[in-house]
Amino acid sequence: MTLNNKWSITLSLFTVFMSVVCGCVTAPKKLEIEDISGTFGEGTIISTQTGKPLSFEALLEELAKVQIIYIGEQHTNGYHHTIQLKVIREFLKIDPNIAVGMEMFDRTYQPILDQWSSGQLDQKTFLQKVHWYANWKFNFELYSGILNFIKEKKIRLVGLNLPSHIPPRIATGGIESLSSQDKKYLPENIHTSDPAHRAYVKEIFNKHHVRGRENFEYFYEAQCVWEDIMAESIALNRRGGRMIILTGNGHIINKFGIPDRTFRRTEASFKTIYLATIGSKTERSFADYIWITPPKKNRHPQ
Repeated sequence: MTLNNKWSITLSLFTVFMSVVCGCVTAPKKLEIEDISGTFGEGTIISTQTGKPLSFEALLEELAKVQIIYIGEQHTNGYHHTIQLKVIREFLKIDPNIAVGMEMFDRTYQPILDQWSSGQLDQKTFLQKVHWYANWKFNFELYSGILNFIKEKKIRLVGLNLPSHIPPRIATGGIESLSSQDKKYLPENIHTSDPAHRAYVKEIFNKHHVRGRENFEYFYEAQCVWEDIMAESIALNRRGGRMIILTGNGHIINKFGIPDRTFRRTEASFKTIYLATIGSKTERSFADYIWITPPKKNRHPQ
C-alpha cells in the first residue's frame, strides 16, 4: 500500500469519526403513529384501517371506491402540494369528470374560478381578480403546480370558503355581532354540539392567545362556521360526481371538521389523507391514510 493510499484511508476514517462526534451523521428521521407498531420513513403511506403501509397504486384503487377524497396539508409545505397534485393527476385517469374543491378561495369568487378552469385568464389576471395576496396570502408558487394543471386539463374548480373577514369577526364578537350583510355568507346549518371537535378546538385555543379573542365560545363558533361553510359548499357542488378536496390538516383531522359535516349533508362516501411531516406527532385516528412527508419547503418542489 502506498503512502498516499494510507493517508487517504486515515483521513477518511478521521472524517467519519469527527462526523459522529460532532453529530453530523444521524439516523434517518422516522415517524411514529400512536396505536400502530413500528416506525415509518418519508414517502410511506399507511392505511390506518390495517395499520400497514400500502403502495400509491393500492391507495388509488381504494380511493376510486368513494365519492369525496380529502387531502390535508400544512399550507407552507411545498411537498404537501406536490402530493396533492400527484393524486389529482393520477385520479384524473380514473375519473375524467372529477372536480377539485379548495379552501383557498371563498365562494364569491366562483365565476372567476370558472374562468380559470376554462382557460380564459392568465396567471397575473387571475391573481388580481381573486385577490390572492389579500385573502389567502401564502406564496402562490406553493399552489401554482396544482392550479396550472387544473387550468390545463379544464378541471372544475370550486371555492369552498367564506369571505376571509367573517371568521375573525365571529371570533371577536360571536355570530350575533355580525351585520345582516355578513350573515348572508353563513351556512344554513351550523353544528356546535360535537364534544370531540370542541375539545380539539379548545386545545388549540389554549395554546394561542390573541388579543380580542379571549372568549372561547366565540372562537368555537367561528371554527364551526368555517367547517360548515366548506361542507355546505361541497354538498352544493358535487353534482353527483367525485370531488377532491384540498384543505388544511386541521379541517380533516379525526373527520369531525369538514368530512363528517359534509357526510351529514350528502351521505356520500369519503376517505381522508393526512399529510404528516416526518418527526411530527401523529395518531391513528387522524385519517384513513397517513402519508409521511419530508420537512416543509417554502416553494413547490419541482
